[in-house]
Amino acid sequence: MSINKLLNAIKKQRESGKKEEKFEGTFQDYLNLVAKDKSVVKSSHRRLYDVIIDQGFEKMPDSNPRKSRVFDNDSVKVYKYFEDHFFGMERVLEKLMSFLHSSAHNGEESRQVLLLMGPVGAGKSALVEHVKTSLDGEKYFHLKDDPHRGEPLQLVPRSLRDTFEKELGVRINGDISPVARHILLKKLEGKYEDFEVVETTFSQRGRRGVASVPPMDANSQDVSVLIGSVDISKLDKFAEDDPRALSLNGAFNVGNRGIVELVEVFKNEIEFLHTIITATQEKRIPSPGKNDMLHFDGVIIAHCNEAEWNRFQSEHTNEAILDRVVKIDVPYCLELDQEVKIYNKMLNFSDFDAHIAPHTLRVASMFSIMSRLKDSAKCDLVTKMKIYNGEEVVEKGRVKMIDIKDLKEEVRHEGMSGISTRFITKALDSALANSEKNMITPVSLIDSLTSCVKEQIADEEFKQKCLELLGKVVREEYLKMLDTEIAKAFISAYEEQAQSLFDTYLDNAEAYTTKQKMKDRVTKEDRQPDERFMTSIEEQIGVTGSSKNGFRSDVTAYMFAKMRRKEVVDFRSYEPLKEAIEGYLINSVRDISRIVTKSKTRDKDQQKKYNEMVKVMIEQYGYNEDSAEEILTFASNNLWRDS
Repeated sequence: MSINKLLNAIKKQRESGKKEEKFEGTFQDYLNLVAKDKSVVKSSHRRLYDVIIDQGFEKMPDSNPRKSRVFDNDSVKVYKYFEDHFFGMERVLEKLMSFLHSSAHNGEESRQVLLLMGPVGAGKSALVEHVKTSLDGEKYFHLKDDPHRGEPLQLVPRSLRDTFEKELGVRINGDISPVARHILLKKLEGKYEDFEVVETTFSQRGRRGVASVPPMDANSQDVSVLIGSVDISKLDKFAEDDPRALSLNGAFNVGNRGIVELVEVFKNEIEFLHTIITATQEKRIPSPGKNDMLHFDGVIIAHCNEAEWNRFQSEHTNEAILDRVVKIDVPYCLELDQEVKIYNKMLNFSDFDAHIAPHTLRVASMFSIMSRLKDSAKCDLVTKMKIYNGEEVVEKGRVKMIDIKDLKEEVRHEGMSGISTRFITKALDSALANSEKNMITPVSLIDSLTSCVKEQIADEEFKQKCLELLGKVVREEYLKMLDTEIAKAFISAYEEQAQSLFDTYLDNAEAYTTKQKMKDRVTKEDRQPDERFMTSIEEQIGVTGSSKNGFRSDVTAYMFAKMRRKEVVDFRSYEPLKEAIEGYLINSVRDISRIVTKSKTRDKDQQKKYNEMVKVMIEQYGYNEDSAEEILTFASNNLWRDS
C-alpha cells in the first residue's frame, strides 16, 4: 500500500466519523428518546452485563469430552466474549457473570466491590482489561458540561420522580453533580427541561467511563486521585465551595456510569480506601472541597494476590471494607491442553517470529501445571496432570480409574501457587536469546527453564521441586512422546515395511478364518497360518484370548468388502489394525536406533531412510531441518540405549 492510499484511508475514516450523527438536544428531547426506548437508561452493572451477554453464550455440549472428563458432567457455560481470550477459566468466568447478572438486576452485588484474587500471572489483570474493553465505543447520554457525566434523569425533582418512573418505566437514582446544579440554577433558572443532553461513548483512552487506579505508596497517596480536587488556579475567581472551582477528574468521577479498576488494591493504605465504603453501599463519593457528596454509579473491580488479601483480611479494622467485597479466586490453569492454548495466544500476540519445534509449548505447560499441583495419595503428579486434562490413564492395558472429583476434594486451593505464565514466557525469551538458529526446541527450553529456576526462585524447597520436575519427570514424559513420534515418522517414511506386515497379516487372517492353508509368498508352498505372527500384531492393541477370532474375522470381512467396492486397500484402511502394526514397529526399535545415530555409523540404505524420516518430520509434524537435527541427536543420546 502506498502512502497516498494510507492517507486516503485516514481521510475516509475521518469523514465516516463525521457522518455518524450523535444525539444532541434538550432534556425534553431526551425524555422523548427514553419514552420510545427505555433501554437507553441503564445502570453501570446492567450496561456491562448486557454488552457481554449480547455476544452470546452456550452451555458446553455433552459431546465435548471436557464436560464429562474435566467437569464431571456438570453444566458449564461458555461466553463468546471470553472464548478466544481465556482458557481453562470457565468457572471463574461463570462467577464473574453471576456477579454481573445479580448486580444488573439491582441485587446486593450492585453495592459490592468485585475482587479478583489469585497468584501473579494468573490472568487477573488481563481479565479486567478485557472486561473494560467491552465498553469501548458503547454510547450513553449525559448532561452537557457536566464533568461527572451523570444520568440526565437525575434532573427530575424528587417530588416528581414517582410520576416519571411510572410513566417512563425506568428507575431514577441519585442526584446531579454540584457543577450540573450550578448550571441548572444559575444559567437555566431551574428550567431543567431546557438542560442540554449530549451523546458520547465510553473510551479508555479518552478517560470516559473507564478509569484505573494504580497502587501508590503512603507518601504519594492522595484521595484526589479518586475524587478529584479543587483547582487552585480558580480560587482567585471563585470561593472554595463554588462548584466552578472543582476539578472532577478523579477515578470515581471518570469511571462514573462505567468501570473503576483498583490495581493491586491492598497495597494502598487503608485510609486511601475509605471512599470505597460510601461508593458501594450508599452509591456516593465525597466531593472535593466543601461541596455535597456526588452520586456514583459504577462497577468497581479490584484485584490482588493471596498474600495481600490474607494480610488485609487479618486486620479487624478492615471489616467495613471486607463486608463490601465479593471475592472470586483466580487460580492458575490446571488443564494441560488449555495451558498450551494460553502460550499459543501469547505468542500470536507478540512479534515472536522464531521457529517453535513441536511439543515445545506442551513441555513448558507440563512443567508449569505440575509445579502448581499438590501431591496426592491416590496417584503421582503425571497421572494427576493427565486426569485433570481429561485424559484416560492406561496402565498395563487397563484404564486407571481415579475420579477427578476425589482428586480435587483431596486438596483445597490448588492452583494458587506454582510457576506463572510470565515465568515460562521469560524462559522462552531466554531460550531464543541463546539460540544460534532462531528456534526453540523442548531440549533448549528445558535447559532455559532449569537456568531460570536456579536464578529466579528463592524458596529452596520449591526450587528443588522444580529442578526435579525438569530433570526427571518432564524430561521422561518428553522422551516418551519423542520415542513414539520418531517411530511413527520412521513408519511413515518407510511404509513398505508397514505395508508388508499388513499384507502378511491379511493373508494369515484370511486363511485362519476360512480354515484353509495359505501359500507362502517366498517359497510358494502351502502352510498353516502363522499363529505366533498374528498374535504378536494383535497384542499391541489388547486383542488376546478368545477375542482374536472375532478380530480376525472382522478384519477379513472389512477388507474384502472394500475390495469388492474397488476401494484402495493398504495398512491404513482399518484403524485398529493400523494401530496394531504401528505398535509392532514402534516396539522394534533396533532399526530406528541404527538410522537415527550419527551419520558415520549409517550405511547408504540407512542414510536414505534417515533422510526420508526427516522429510516426514518437517512436512507432517512441523519441524525444520535444524530442529529435526537437534531432536534426533537428543534422541540418539537418550533413547534405545539397550537396543
